[in-house]
Amino acid sequence: MLQGKNIVLGITGSIAAYKSCLIIRELVRRGAQVQVVITPAGKEFITPVTLSALTHRAVVSEFFSANDGTWHSHVDLGLWADALLIAPCTASTLGKMAAGIADNMLLTTYLSMKAPVFVAPAMDLDMFAHPATQKNLDRLRQMGHHIIEPQDGFLASGLLGKGRMEEPGRIVAELERYFAVEQATTDSAENTTTDGMRADTAAGDLQGRRVLITAGPTYERIDPVRFVGNYSSGKMGFALAEECRSRGAEVTLVAGPVAISCSPSIRRIDVESSEEMYEACLAAFADADAAILCAAVADFKPAQTAARKIKRKGESLALELVPTHDIAAELGRRKRSEQVLVGFALETDNEEQNAQEKRRRKNLDLIVLNSLRNPGAGFRGDYNQVTIFSEAGQRSFPLKLKTQVAGDIVDELCARL
Repeated sequence: MLQGKNIVLGITGSIAAYKSCLIIRELVRRGAQVQVVITPAGKEFITPVTLSALTHRAVVSEFFSANDGTWHSHVDLGLWADALLIAPCTASTLGKMAAGIADNMLLTTYLSMKAPVFVAPAMDLDMFAHPATQKNLDRLRQMGHHIIEPQDGFLASGLLGKGRMEEPGRIVAELERYFAVEQATTDSAENTTTDGMRADTAAGDLQGRRVLITAGPTYERIDPVRFVGNYSSGKMGFALAEECRSRGAEVTLVAGPVAISCSPSIRRIDVESSEEMYEACLAAFADADAAILCAAVADFKPAQTAARKIKRKGESLALELVPTHDIAAELGRRKRSEQVLVGFALETDNEEQNAQEKRRRKNLDLIVLNSLRNPGAGFRGDYNQVTIFSEAGQRSFPLKLKTQVAGDIVDELCARL
């Protein structure tokens, strides 16, 4: 999917800059044209000669050449590129991108970019965890940029934690997935007339409707510092909330503990535990026209929560777990005939059978099936691949960005309403 694509690779002042050589090699091997734009600090970690030898192009760093005054046009780069990938991206560059500061060639290129932007952060664990960095990342996500999450690992500081740039092969795979989805969407639009109608008809099709949406994980406390939880990032639920809001709905979003922002017009209720989410959903569902239950609610919680941190004693620790409230089943029991209830199912085997059985058992109108068998989809990523089941049958969709998947799900909801 990268054959013939023009990729601008931005490199900033991080020790991880050496990995940019591997990124270039993978991009070129897949048929892409690569233009490197490097910050002055980036040149302290890797030389332009190395990068130019790999890309067969002169590396761009300054606004003009000191030798002959040749001007490097950031505008032309923004028009040439099919994608901008900044890898590694430091905390400083993240902050400047979020604030719109253009004090070097890479940042002016970024502000002129017409193509999608991919960001692979790389920094020490405390810098990555800092509220300012997380706020900047949220801002970039709201702009529609693709954040390639760093990994936990051994850092240049000698510490262990999250901040290590994702491996080059996986970064390139993220770009491949994006272009695969883009191609599939284009092919679908060319072959199906109804897809082309969505932009004209969807803008206000939830006007005056009240929609309840749940998102993210729940944390079930073991003691003051430990919990039972899961890997849900909340991205799918937040995408659904924004999609419903954009179509005119009055949205109530019950969100588990996630680091994502949402539009101010969305009524957001932050919760931590399944019990808190249960109570919030019961209160909001009574006046709702529809509910989309996207949260990954814990099925079990510790029978007892310790008031103090449990000390390590002996070789094992036994936890007694008890069932949590089944939110979907309870809302299904309370559902009125005019209300529409949408659930989610994450299955590892007998997917279709288990999803349909869950839909019937919990009195859901629609159920959205995720499968862990689909590479690149599911928890923590920006992509998902779903099948939507109803009493009448099923509809399967290709791998798409979660923001696009949200549109497909809400289309089905609107048809029901």
